[in-house]
This record gives sequence, C-alpha cells and structure tokens, in this order.
Amino acid sequence: MPFCEADPWRMQYFEGVACPEEVRIPTEDPDAYLWYPAHRGIYNKLAVAASQGLACAPHGVCPPAFPVFSKPIMNLRGMGVGSRVLPDREHYERHLTPGHFWMTLLEGEHVSTDLAVRAGRVVWLRHSLGTPAAGGTFDYWTIEAAARAPLEGHLGAWVGQHLATYTGMLNLETIGGRIIDAHLRFADQWPDLYGAGWLAAVVGLYGQGEWHFADRDRRNGYSVALFGPHGREYQHPPASVLEQVRRMPDVSSVQITFHADRPPAAHPMPPGGFRLAIVNCLDLEAGRAARRRLAEFFRV
Repeated sequence: MPFCEADPWRMQYFEGVACPEEVRIPTEDPDAYLWYPAHRGIYNKLAVAASQGLACAPHGVCPPAFPVFSKPIMNLRGMGVGSRVLPDREHYERHLTPGHFWMTLLEGEHVSTDLAVRAGRVVWLRHSLGTPAAGGTFDYWTIEAAARAPLEGHLGAWVGQHLATYTGMLNLETIGGRIIDAHLRFADQWPDLYGAGWLAAVVGLYGQGEWHFADRDRRNGYSVALFGPHGREYQHPPASVLEQVRRMPDVSSVQITFHADRPPAAHPMPPGGFRLAIVNCLDLEAGRAARRRLAEFFRV
C-alpha cells in the first residue's frame, strides 16, 4: 500500500494502486513532517503569514488594530481546533494562549488547492471551493474543473520561493487569495474526483520524480458533508444502507468519517458539529439526496 493513510474510511481510494514497496506517500501531516525535514517549516502558520506580508505576531504582541484571526502557530491535527476571531482587545486579552498567534482577518473564498510539485515547479493543480456552514464546518466542497489564474500565479511563485527543492504533492488552503495553511500532502477527502489515472500519476511523482497525467476530462465534482450535534453517541450504518447510497445516481463514494469503537471526544471536530459522513459525487443535488438518506439513518 503506497499511500500511508490513517483513516480507514479513506483506504477505499488507495487499495489496488500499484507501487514499489520502498515508496511512501503521506496523506497525514505528522508523517509528512517526519519524512520531509527540509521542508517542514511550511507547517509554521506564523511564518506562512509573514512570508506573504500579512500583519501577524505571536500572542503577547498586541495587534495594532482589530479584528484579527487567532490560531495555533503549528497544529498538525484538528480541523480548526483553537482558532477564533478576536474582535477587540478585550477578547484578545481573554484568549491569550501560549503557542498561538494572530494575523490579518482575511475575507473571500476559502479554496483548497492540491498541487503536484517537481523540483519547486508546479506541474499540476486543481482547486476546491468550500461552502461554509456554522461553527467552522463546511456544507460541501466544489472540486472545480476550471482554472483560477491569479491564484495560481501567487501559489506558483510562493512554491518556487519556499519549496524550490521539493518534489511531491502539496495542499495549500487560501482565503481571499492568501495562503492560510500549507501541507506536504494532498487532500485525501476526494481523490476519486480527480479522474482515472490520477493516483498512478502520484505514485510516479514520488517513485520516479515524474508527473504523467493527461487530465483531459475534467468536470466539477462535489464533496458533501453530513454533521450531527455534539454530545451524542453514533453507530455506523449497516452495509446495506451504505450500498444503497453508493448506488444512487452520480455518487462516486461514501465515507463514514468516525470510529465506532471510540468515544466522540476522541475525534478532533470543529465546534459546529460532529462529522458523520462525506458523499463524493458528480452532481450536487445527487450528493444532497445521498446525504439526506444517511441523515435519516443517523436521525439528524
């Protein structure tokens, strides 16, 4: 198994992908941090903000103006855990936290971009636009077929400057065209929506340092999330329910995104809800219909 995946609900994407035994492809940030020490500095969110000329500083240095956005300087696990808007000095002083920093409160679209990088040069990329819901959750992501030329120019220049010797996959999250998070991996939530042959191309990038992917038949895809309330115990749906959902029109895959044998508190989740499932699909309304079917089972 070339892809080092921690979440069992995502193993479905990587089973059967041929790869030399010595090749390791990270899908988790802790693995990438250990395996690429020369490039692990991109996990320092304060440094990433400063590299783009954004106002930022560790907690203890008071912002000159408000509002600002606050989060951990480094956080390798946890879906927005510990992040918040600080609207004024009173809130800043109340939430002073060692290891956190503040930065410019960015506005605009929240985009996740997967990039294939060869020796500091971007050789492939694709954008996904998040549609936010309450409390740090996302209703769905649109995996876009189209390009975003201004954003791609900024990302390409940043990669060339800060990852000039890196070869591998990269994920950059942006708000309003500025990078807020960087990961030495790709987003493992929707690789099935990138097209046939994409995972084989990833293996080639890590195994031979080459990228070969035609990418001729792009179309928009959607990754639709189902959240339930915190404070409840949940069980996995039976196989018959999952098979029924997978067979719905335009559904590509279904993930049940929690461990049934672990308490809810053991799962890092955003404050707005407990993520139960993800439906990847090629039609948004089809994904919403599949989500409703799963919601019936979970009674949310």
